[in-house]
Amino acid sequence: MIKLLRIDHRLLHGQVAFSWTKFLESDCILIASDNLMKDELKMSAMRMAKPTGVKLVMKSIEDSIKALNSGVTDKYKLFIIVESVEDAYRLASGFPAIKSINIGGMKARENRKQISKAVFVSEEDIEKLRILGDKGIELEIRLVPSDSKQNALDLVK
Repeated sequence: MIKLLRIDHRLLHGQVAFSWTKFLESDCILIASDNLMKDELKMSAMRMAKPTGVKLVMKSIEDSIKALNSGVTDKYKLFIIVESVEDAYRLASGFPAIKSINIGGMKARENRKQISKAVFVSEEDIEKLRILGDKGIELEIRLVPSDSKQNALDLVK
Protein backbone atom coordinates (compact mmCIF):
# COMPACT_ATOMS: atom_id res chain seq x y z
CA MET A 1 0.00 0.00 0.00
CA ILE A 2 1.40 3.37 -1.01
CA LYS A 3 1.36 5.76 1.93
CA LEU A 4 2.86 8.73 0.09
CA LEU A 5 4.73 9.76 -3.05
CA ARG A 6 6.99 12.71 -2.26
CA ILE A 7 9.05 14.95 -4.51
CA ASP A 8 12.21 16.14 -2.75
CA HIS A 9 15.42 17.08 -4.57
CA ARG A 10 17.42 15.89 -1.55
CA LEU A 11 15.68 12.48 -1.61
CA LEU A 12 16.26 10.83 1.79
CA HIS A 13 17.50 13.15 4.55
CA GLY A 14 16.74 13.70 8.24
CA GLN A 15 13.39 15.47 7.83
CA VAL A 16 12.13 12.84 5.41
CA ALA A 17 13.76 9.86 7.07
CA PHE A 18 12.35 10.50 10.49
CA SER A 19 9.35 12.84 10.57
CA TRP A 20 7.63 11.55 7.43
CA THR A 21 8.45 7.87 7.93
CA LYS A 22 7.17 7.97 11.50
CA PHE A 23 4.07 9.99 10.59
CA LEU A 24 3.20 7.59 7.75
CA GLU A 25 4.11 4.50 9.81
CA SER A 26 6.03 3.30 6.75
CA ASP A 27 8.02 0.08 6.84
CA CYS A 28 9.62 0.52 3.41
CA ILE A 29 11.06 3.49 1.53
CA LEU A 30 11.38 3.28 -2.25
CA ILE A 31 13.66 5.87 -3.81
CA ALA A 32 12.83 5.99 -7.52
CA SER A 33 15.57 7.85 -9.36
CA ASP A 34 17.52 7.28 -12.55
CA ASN A 35 20.17 9.79 -11.40
CA LEU A 36 20.68 8.08 -8.04
CA MET A 37 21.25 4.70 -9.68
CA LYS A 38 24.30 6.18 -11.47
CA ASP A 39 25.88 7.56 -8.26
CA GLU A 40 27.27 4.94 -5.87
CA LEU A 41 28.42 7.56 -3.35
CA LYS A 42 24.95 9.10 -3.12
CA MET A 43 23.43 5.62 -2.82
CA SER A 44 25.71 4.98 0.18
CA ALA A 45 24.57 8.25 1.75
CA MET A 46 20.93 7.18 1.29
CA ARG A 47 21.65 3.88 3.06
CA MET A 48 23.15 5.79 6.00
CA ALA A 49 20.13 8.11 6.24
CA LYS A 50 17.66 5.21 6.42
CA PRO A 51 15.79 4.91 9.72
CA THR A 52 16.39 1.73 11.73
CA GLY A 53 13.76 -0.93 11.13
CA VAL A 54 12.70 0.46 7.75
CA LYS A 55 13.54 -1.33 4.50
CA LEU A 56 15.20 0.83 1.84
CA VAL A 57 14.93 0.04 -1.87
CA MET A 58 16.54 2.14 -4.61
CA LYS A 59 15.49 1.63 -8.23
CA SER A 60 15.34 3.46 -11.54
CA ILE A 61 11.98 4.97 -12.46
CA GLU A 62 11.27 2.18 -14.95
CA ASP A 63 12.21 -0.58 -12.49
CA SER A 64 10.10 1.12 -9.80
CA ILE A 65 7.07 1.13 -12.12
CA LYS A 66 7.60 -2.56 -12.86
CA ALA A 67 7.89 -3.41 -9.16
CA LEU A 68 4.75 -1.42 -8.27
CA ASN A 69 2.73 -2.99 -11.08
CA SER A 70 3.93 -6.53 -10.23
CA GLY A 71 2.42 -6.39 -6.74
CA VAL A 72 5.72 -7.19 -5.02
CA THR A 73 5.41 -3.95 -3.01
CA ASP A 74 1.80 -4.54 -1.89
CA LYS A 75 2.82 -6.06 1.46
CA TYR A 76 4.62 -2.87 2.53
CA LYS A 77 3.45 0.46 3.88
CA LEU A 78 5.38 2.16 1.12
CA PHE A 79 6.82 5.66 1.15
CA ILE A 80 8.06 6.59 -2.34
CA ILE A 81 10.52 9.44 -2.89
CA VAL A 82 11.47 10.96 -6.24
CA GLU A 83 13.63 14.00 -6.93
CA SER A 84 11.64 15.88 -9.57
CA VAL A 85 8.21 16.60 -10.99
CA GLU A 86 9.34 14.76 -14.14
CA ASP A 87 10.09 11.62 -12.10
CA ALA A 88 6.74 11.85 -10.27
CA TYR A 89 4.97 12.35 -13.59
CA ARG A 90 6.63 9.27 -15.11
CA LEU A 91 5.87 7.18 -12.03
CA ALA A 92 2.23 8.27 -11.82
CA SER A 93 1.80 7.72 -15.57
CA GLY A 94 3.20 4.20 -15.29
CA PHE A 95 1.34 3.34 -12.09
CA PRO A 96 -2.14 4.93 -12.15
CA ALA A 97 -2.97 3.89 -8.56
CA ILE A 98 -1.08 6.98 -7.32
CA LYS A 99 -3.72 9.42 -6.09
CA SER A 100 -1.67 11.99 -4.17
CA ILE A 101 1.74 13.62 -4.53
CA ASN A 102 3.49 15.61 -1.80
CA ILE A 103 5.91 18.27 -2.99
CA GLY A 104 8.49 18.88 -0.32
CA GLY A 105 11.55 20.52 -1.78
CA MET A 106 12.60 21.66 -5.23
CA LYS A 107 15.65 23.90 -5.30
CA ALA A 108 16.01 27.23 -7.03
CA ARG A 109 17.51 27.09 -10.50
CA GLU A 110 17.57 29.28 -13.56
CA ASN A 111 14.15 29.65 -15.20
CA ARG A 112 12.27 28.52 -12.09
CA LYS A 113 9.81 30.52 -10.07
CA GLN A 114 9.20 30.23 -6.37
CA ILE A 115 5.72 29.04 -5.41
CA SER A 116 6.38 28.32 -1.72
CA LYS A 117 9.18 28.56 0.82
CA ALA A 118 11.08 25.53 -0.54
CA VAL A 119 9.50 24.86 -3.93
CA PHE A 120 10.73 26.35 -7.21
CA VAL A 121 9.16 25.17 -10.48
CA SER A 122 9.84 25.54 -14.19
CA GLU A 123 7.21 25.98 -16.89
CA GLU A 124 7.68 22.29 -17.75
CA ASP A 125 7.04 21.36 -14.11
CA ILE A 126 3.87 23.47 -14.06
CA GLU A 127 2.60 21.79 -17.24
CA LYS A 128 3.22 18.31 -15.82
CA LEU A 129 1.59 19.25 -12.49
CA ARG A 130 -1.49 20.46 -14.36
CA ILE A 131 -1.68 17.19 -16.31
CA LEU A 132 -1.41 15.23 -13.06
CA GLY A 133 -4.08 17.43 -11.48
CA ASP A 134 -6.35 16.87 -14.49
CA LYS A 135 -6.04 13.12 -13.82
CA GLY A 136 -7.48 13.74 -10.34
CA ILE A 137 -4.20 13.42 -8.46
CA GLU A 138 -3.97 15.56 -5.32
CA LEU A 139 -0.87 17.81 -5.44
CA GLU A 140 0.03 19.19 -2.04
CA ILE A 141 2.98 21.18 -0.79
CA ARG A 142 4.09 20.41 2.74
CA LEU A 143 7.63 20.25 4.12
CA VAL A 144 6.81 18.31 7.28
CA PRO A 145 3.67 16.47 8.40
CA SER A 146 2.74 19.17 10.92
CA ASP A 147 2.57 21.87 8.20
CA SER A 148 -0.77 22.76 6.66
CA LYS A 149 -1.32 21.38 3.17
CA GLN A 150 -1.13 23.87 0.31
CA ASN A 151 -2.68 22.98 -3.04
CA ALA A 152 0.18 23.22 -5.56
CA LEU A 153 -2.18 24.03 -8.44
CA ASP A 154 -3.53 27.06 -6.57
CA LEU A 155 0.04 28.39 -6.31
CA VAL A 156 0.99 28.02 -9.99
CA LYS A 157 -1.92 29.96 -11.50
